Amino acid sequence: MTEVSFQHKIKTPEEIAELIGPRPREQKAILCHGTFDVVHPGHIRHLLYAKEHADILIASLTCDVHVQKTSISPYVPEHLRAMSLAAFEMVDHVIIDPNPEPLEVLETIKPDLFAKGYEYTDGALSPKTAAEKAVLDGYGGEFMFTPGDVVYSSTKLIHASPPNLSLEKLELLMQSEGIDFDRLRSALDKLRDASVHVVGDTIVDTYTETALIGGQTKTPTLSVRLESETQFVGGAGIVSKHLSAAGARVNFTTLLGDDSLKDMVLQDLAAAGVEVQPIISKSRPTTNKNAIVCDGYRLLKVDSVDNRAVSGDALAKLQDLVSGTKSDAVVFSDFRHGIFNHSTIPQLIGSIPENVFRVADSQVASRWGNICEFSDFDLITPNEREARFALGDQDSVIRPLAQKLFETAQCQNLILKMGERGLIAYRRGHDIGRDHRAYFVVDSFVDDLRDAVGAGDALLAYATLAHVTDGNPVVAAVLGALAAAAECELDGNIPVAPDAIYERIDKVERRSRYQP
Repeated sequence: MTEVSFQHKIKTPEEIAELIGPRPREQKAILCHGTFDVVHPGHIRHLLYAKEHADILIASLTCDVHVQKTSISPYVPEHLRAMSLAAFEMVDHVIIDPNPEPLEVLETIKPDLFAKGYEYTDGALSPKTAAEKAVLDGYGGEFMFTPGDVVYSSTKLIHASPPNLSLEKLELLMQSEGIDFDRLRSALDKLRDASVHVVGDTIVDTYTETALIGGQTKTPTLSVRLESETQFVGGAGIVSKHLSAAGARVNFTTLLGDDSLKDMVLQDLAAAGVEVQPIISKSRPTTNKNAIVCDGYRLLKVDSVDNRAVSGDALAKLQDLVSGTKSDAVVFSDFRHGIFNHSTIPQLIGSIPENVFRVADSQVASRWGNICEFSDFDLITPNEREARFALGDQDSVIRPLAQKLFETAQCQNLILKMGERGLIAYRRGHDIGRDHRAYFVVDSFVDDLRDAVGAGDALLAYATLAHVTDGNPVVAAVLGALAAAAECELDGNIPVAPDAIYERIDKVERRSRYQP
């Protein structure tokens, strides 16, 4: 995104106060404040009317961190909203207000007039408007109410027909970080330099295809004919395959039963280039989840599992392998099938060597895992459901939910997966209350959704490797989002190769340059 002339209008309150001078001033100044999520005709009417009553029009907008109306608020990030306002000829200056209310902005620039929508004249003053009036009265400013014969809602407009701003958001995010598309390619090139140690539960997913024969007359029992049976390595095993496909050197420590599924798992992972360090148990089976499918419908799922905690001997072996395996990163892939629980997690965390990048992914679709148990990790990658489960929070909208999880888990980096809405990421080293860079959003880049299974695994793999080799959380999140999009356009949980990501980077860059 190239810089354009109107960006000079975006200033701090202190800069504007110096430009317009103290009261009384020769040129009258008016302030309009709002979210301006999607600028619509109501906003334009409001701004035009305000400009007619003053020489200098200042528009201030609430920063992202304080917009909490709905799960998608704000839909447009603060700097893109500021640029939209600055592009209007009638707007002289734009402020991104770091505070939840415009009281400090009013106190700093002391506008002669503060424009409010006509709807604010209905009934008694709200507490927020009363607080604004107190500031205005303190220096002699006045309210001015703009006509309100037509009232629009940005939130309703967005819900009715959400605009696709994924490219604009990405360009603005990359520009703020000094990142270009060549930087993404360079980061992708370096993934092969990383080594990763994955520790977690292997799951064999079986799909038993059947055809309906009929039902019993005396009992409600369906009769089906066996057509075919296919098996795939899942759980932490597929996470390892994604990392290997991305180019990393992968060691995988897992628990397997002494059965035929063990042999299938070892052969499959060896073919994928994964070095397996198995702990074989004679007392428990290799975890198997068998979905019985009939004419495209899942009739039943039969699980062969033993969710008891691993034995003391097995835990000791796990600890030795965690401490003794050299790697740049360790990924704890928790499916709650024996390896991870309240007692084993602290011991396994304590076995991680120093200066290793620590990643946790706790998938709790049907188990009782909690991502917050992996406290102080370098990266965690839960989805929204897992975050709500961990926090016992079904009410918060997504950004406050992500912030709460970030603070509770005390992680260095959080990538919260939001499905079709993309991801929201938090990172340490920035002031959440005032710094717009403390968190950022990357929209989904899926063009042709076929199968979303495995998208989170692909994101985890590429984001982990980019963190290790590049070190920039934005680069890591963008590559992870592109990998997730590539996975969504494949049938089945098929590991994503770098070529698919290079192709997507090229595609997004062409779009940014308006090329076919």
